[in-house]
Amino acid sequence: MTETAIPDDGLARRHALRERELRRKLLALNLLAAALGLALWALLSFINLAGLPGPLSVGARAIQMIANGQLFVDLAASVQRVMLGFAIGTALAIPVGFLMGWYTWARGLMEPYVQFFRTIPPLALIPLAIVFLGIGEVPKVFVITLAAFLVSVISTYQGVVNVDRVLINAARVLGAGDAAVFRRVIVPASTPFILVGMRTGLGAAWSTLVAAELIAAQQGLGHRMQQAQIYYDLETIFVALITIGITGLLMDRVLLWLDQRLTVWQERR
Repeated sequence: MTETAIPDDGLARRHALRERELRRKLLALNLLAAALGLALWALLSFINLAGLPGPLSVGARAIQMIANGQLFVDLAASVQRVMLGFAIGTALAIPVGFLMGWYTWARGLMEPYVQFFRTIPPLALIPLAIVFLGIGEVPKVFVITLAAFLVSVISTYQGVVNVDRVLINAARVLGAGDAAVFRRVIVPASTPFILVGMRTGLGAAWSTLVAAELIAAQQGLGHRMQQAQIYYDLETIFVALITIGITGLLMDRVLLWLDQRLTVWQERR
């Protein structure tokens, strides 16, 4: 008597059902966390902790800023700066990280500079950026680019140097040259590290945004927060903070979706 094998489509169906169930649980927990956060916020504002504005007053200010178009103008300006700086920083970090990880001479020449600038906060370079690049959009994007680059380049470099040597040796035994090994082994194996670096770099770009918009900005969420600080307008500050958080979260979800599609082969828990 032989055992009946489970068809492949049955296994795939079970796996898909488990994935959907996991997503539903995570969504329920996310909604619960949001509800608890709002409740705690309302409680702290009710007891008038340091003049903290409540969710209702912040929501009313958000509606006002949406109605007069101010929030969309500031959001568009900030997203444009973050996306441009993030795109340039990532586009530079990936090839530099690959070079450092693949070639010893590149590692020796570039790593000291990368490690040196990693110890200097990008915000500390704002005075130099103003002196050499002026007060237009270029210094703002430069500071954001630097923040995203320094995070992503290290992640890419670590991805390359951590590739299992057994995979590389197996490819060489099968007759693969350097180009084939790099294309068929190094790049796929490094992709999870690259995408983690991109997600972290995106967070660094948003973290640098407010300070970057100190450079004579006329629009942007960081600029709006700085103006509101002068008049102690806490509601506007909270609206800008929440807008930054939600926008950054949505952009991170896009990168996470891309990560799941490009690294479907990777074992997950």
